[in-house]
Amino acid sequence: MIFSGIQPSGHLTLGGYLGALRNWVKLQNEYDCLFCVVDLHAVTARQDPKDLAERRLSFPAQYIAAGIDPNATVMFLQSAVPAHAELAWLLACNTYMGELSRMTQFKAKTQGKTDKNIGVGLFTYPILMAADILLYQTKLVPVGADQKQHLELTRDIAIRMNYQFGPLFTVPDPYIGKVGARVMSLQDPSAKMSKSDPNASNYISMLDSPEVIRKKIRRAVMDSVQGITFDMEHRAGVANLLTIYGALSEETPEVVAERFADQGNATLKDAVADVVIAALEPFQMRYRELMENQDYLRQLLQQGAEAATQRAKHTLDAVYDAMGFKKL
Repeated sequence: MIFSGIQPSGHLTLGGYLGALRNWVKLQNEYDCLFCVVDLHAVTARQDPKDLAERRLSFPAQYIAAGIDPNATVMFLQSAVPAHAELAWLLACNTYMGELSRMTQFKAKTQGKTDKNIGVGLFTYPILMAADILLYQTKLVPVGADQKQHLELTRDIAIRMNYQFGPLFTVPDPYIGKVGARVMSLQDPSAKMSKSDPNASNYISMLDSPEVIRKKIRRAVMDSVQGITFDMEHRAGVANLLTIYGALSEETPEVVAERFADQGNATLKDAVADVVIAALEPFQMRYRELMENQDYLRQLLQQGAEAATQRAKHTLDAVYDAMGFKKL
């Protein structure tokens, strides 16, 4: 069993696709997969209600356009399965402040802020993530480097509650599969490309038009060294574009670098833009078709929520019973 999800905040980026979503497509043929749009997680940061409502349909459409088969997986909205929030409360009562205070993502996101400006949801975010995972007796969780600490906390909570209340949860392991391409910001190649980045020039949205894609790539930060080489440490901007090209052409960045060795930055940028535009054309076409039939999307998500609710009920009932909430 594999569980994974993406927050419907900001834009689904090329980095998110190459780093995670493309691997999900491969996993669905090998494992029993639940793919969730974790919309409850999104509101740890303030969201415009209208935008969030639109993205709750847009992101599932993008999942499908990217190759997720809703007939082979369980795909649903997190908020449509109340058991996620219910289990999160029960887990919270068995989690310690010190554990949450050590989360590096929380520290990074609250740096420079005072307590009165920090939402409690951001602090307890890892508990809801633990509930997402434990609710379905998930064995394997695809996680990036930024989420490994949260998975470790999930394991700690599961082990603690299993010891105290009996065997309630499968203790999840990280899924170590083929590493997806790590795509960096176009303007700051030392930082990961982020869908929530306020500067749209830093990322390529999966829904950007060909004109916008070409403009963003042409403005990507590079260096003035002659020729093209793959050197992530000293030529991060060039390495980032080579990574993108290689990931989409299914070649190593080193092989791509050899092909463009005697070329200049402009030539490489145009070639990368061509590859990205060609790769996203069928995705965008399929996405538009899906968004023109939103009743179909809603029906799929409803079916997914019903299937997820049935699976979640067994775990949630067992936890309630074990903690003393037996039905009278």
